[in-house]
Amino acid sequence: MKSNVILNSFIGFSLVYLSFLFFGNENTAWFLKPFLLPFLLLAVYFQERFSTKKILLTALTLSWVGDIILMFADKGELYFIAGLIAFLLSHIFYIILFSKQLKIYLKKSKIIFWVGVTAIAFYLIVMMLILLPSLGDLKIPVFVYALTISIMLLFALKGFLNWQKPANSYILIGAIVFVASDSLLAFDKFYAPLQYSSLLIMATYLLAQYMIVIGILKLNKKK
Repeated sequence: MKSNVILNSFIGFSLVYLSFLFFGNENTAWFLKPFLLPFLLLAVYFQERFSTKKILLTALTLSWVGDIILMFADKGELYFIAGLIAFLLSHIFYIILFSKQLKIYLKKSKIIFWVGVTAIAFYLIVMMLILLPSLGDLKIPVFVYALTISIMLLFALKGFLNWQKPANSYILIGAIVFVASDSLLAFDKFYAPLQYSSLLIMATYLLAQYMIVIGILKLNKKK
């Protein structure tokens, strides 16, 4: 019950935050940003114990650290790199998290899996071809990050074919939207500025984190 109240509070607070971005009040949104993910952290913390709870809390904490560091990205490239590292570690913990979820083998469709693998590989190649000319010294760090989020998405896809419904769909959607959010950020920073970039990036990011958390909690709900 307590977790549900906190999750609903996260939705409400996120809508307030996004409304400030929508109306161009980025200064207020900047101050509110550090208070977003703690709602999800608390929701998971107050959830009944499950085997991968600490892994999920670690992934969320690293994302939260990344959020805070990236608030100062305009102060210098080191802040961006540090934020990138925090999110890289977060995605690694999401990969571990997905790999440790209980499998019940709902589907065994090799076609769906390999179509997904092809789509993910295509995404990675296209994104790097678009971004590479403008990455400068960040070519290797950005490639490693892009590869990591692609692997995270691959594990979510694999889980989608094995995990319980509807949790499997929530997690896969969350992973897809997370990749979309990171792609928008990379495109905006390295290729061409996007209109409403902050709103688009944060809206997709918050939705992604929420969907993954909801999916994992449903997957590990006590009978």
